[in-house]
Amino acid sequence: LHCPWGPLEPFDVSVPAVLQQNGVYTHLASDHYHYWEDGGSTYHNRYSSWQFFRGQEGDPHIGQVADPVIRENLNQKGKRSDWVNREHVRRDEDYSQTQTFNAGLEFIERNQGEDSWFLQIECFDPHEPFCAHRRYRDLYPQTDVSVAPLFDWPAYDVVTETPEEVERCRLNYAALLAKCDASLGDILDSFDRLDLWKDTMLVLWTDHGFLLGEHNAWGKNWPPMYEEMSHTPFFVYDPRHPNATGQRRSSLVQPAIDLGPTLLRFFSLEPPSTMLGHDLGAVVRDDTVVRDAAVFGYFGQHVNITDGRYTYYRLPEHADEFPAQVHTLMPTALHGFKDGLERAELSAPLSFSRGMPVLRFPQGRRWQPCFPDSQPGHLLFDLEADRGQKHPLHDDEVEARLCGRMAELMAACDAPEGQFSRMGLARP
Repeated sequence: LHCPWGPLEPFDVSVPAVLQQNGVYTHLASDHYHYWEDGGSTYHNRYSSWQFFRGQEGDPHIGQVADPVIRENLNQKGKRSDWVNREHVRRDEDYSQTQTFNAGLEFIERNQGEDSWFLQIECFDPHEPFCAHRRYRDLYPQTDVSVAPLFDWPAYDVVTETPEEVERCRLNYAALLAKCDASLGDILDSFDRLDLWKDTMLVLWTDHGFLLGEHNAWGKNWPPMYEEMSHTPFFVYDPRHPNATGQRRSSLVQPAIDLGPTLLRFFSLEPPSTMLGHDLGAVVRDDTVVRDAAVFGYFGQHVNITDGRYTYYRLPEHADEFPAQVHTLMPTALHGFKDGLERAELSAPLSFSRGMPVLRFPQGRRWQPCFPDSQPGHLLFDLEADRGQKHPLHDDEVEARLCGRMAELMAACDAPEGQFSRMGLARP
């Protein structure tokens, strides 16, 4: 609610850094190349050590002046550097995902007898391009480029392709998922072989989902945050509660903010007061409820809320009069710097910025609402009756209740005053 995607701020609490300061060794193995771009460069330096593997997506790491060979393709988004990278990936062990997981396995083998360590294996997959070794694509013959054009990187747009073309892209995604499953299987096998289950927590989480033709859309970011994008896989094994193995929990959690307190408490550390998440140890143990609702979304777009049964996507009602204001001390974007800095002014500290004033400026590029499935305006869905979110619900009582709770949760995380104005909500 304060700023879009960007680096760790000087006032942010880094869980790996806190762990390291308290005697826990932290290690990152990743091929997530955004960490090495302008907007992500403050994350990996918070670990005790890190390993990075090049060549994922459009990572510009191979110096090649000659244009790459671009195979016949269908509506292929792609980047020049991606096509260069593909020319140098021939064996399964050449893929950056394989190298990332192998590095994680090596860390586990090397440190299995030690106490107090935290390992983060972070792979970019199953991100587009949905590119996997032949052994996984052979599971889905329809992806064979010798009989059909390549289609493994759809543009973020409405679906204009034929059903057969959509299915081809989905099967390329399935092939990449098969590779991810195999990599995860290697981790589970190592836990079995080394008997790590008795004292080691294992967490699997993804940061977002992806529309593969659902709601007549490809991608993420631009449509409302439907369930396919926002309701992500999340699995936890906690050695303190082995009897919970294999059980589902219904409590509403938000891994993006709950993992911090959960990890700190696992290592007997107290989370700082500025952390809004919850320790999920009791949720794993017996499904203890930690929240009745959760707000989520992308900066400057819809503000969304769910109570587990209903999802409500609220469109900014006064975006022209009250544009989203960026609040930051690190004005870098994915590439380069954020737009609108020429209008920046120094603003008073935020409640969580540890007394540091911040730069404030209007969001440079205005977001325009997009509704690929022709459902404009605020959207309310009953997930019990309509899991696919195909039929918006009109219920004034439910909408009013969720709007009130949304405003309370926005206030709890110190949303800027302008966010309430632009959403047409009264600050509690």
